[in-house]
Amino acid sequence: MNHRIGIPDSEFVRGDIPMTKQEIRILTLAKAGIGSGDTVIDIGAGTGSLSIEAALLAKEGRVIAIEREPEGFDLIQVNAAKFKTANVEARLGAAPEALAGLPAADVILIGGSGGKLPEILGCADKLLKPGGRLIITAVTVETLSTALSNMRQRSAYSVEACCVQVTRIQQVGASNMFKALNPIYIIACNKEG
Repeated sequence: MNHRIGIPDSEFVRGDIPMTKQEIRILTLAKAGIGSGDTVIDIGAGTGSLSIEAALLAKEGRVIAIEREPEGFDLIQVNAAKFKTANVEARLGAAPEALAGLPAADVILIGGSGGKLPEILGCADKLLKPGGRLIITAVTVETLSTALSNMRQRSAYSVEACCVQVTRIQQVGASNMFKALNPIYIIACNKEG
């Protein structure tokens, strides 16, 4: 059975580590176009919410989830076990150093860079197969600017970006109230085949 993307946020074990929210995961995964046999690298994987959904799409492939925070690393393993995604491999470490020795990838997701985005993008370019997709999610204007300027200088890539603002409707007593989530920039880069 094929996985339908968009696992509710409440189903993931969270802790104090940031998590990519459901609506952003759906758009990110749609842009990533993950196939059943793909190798996916998730850099700055946090709780592993994107890694888990990527693994359910790449059921004959593998997902390598890189996370520098020990709590996040533990949460990735807990969530991988909960969703029975044996094809998720959590790695504790900071990029770009943690990318050494990784296999070539069909899709690379970057959700956290620890201020080292240019170096990470250089490593990601070397790891990404021709025809592969690199998806960067950013919460700051600086990360957006760095990603766009860096990737648009690489002639092998087509680059598109959007800003997503999600506002959920929450019931408060007999009324419905708007609850805005932080805006997220999604930068989708396709490498020429």
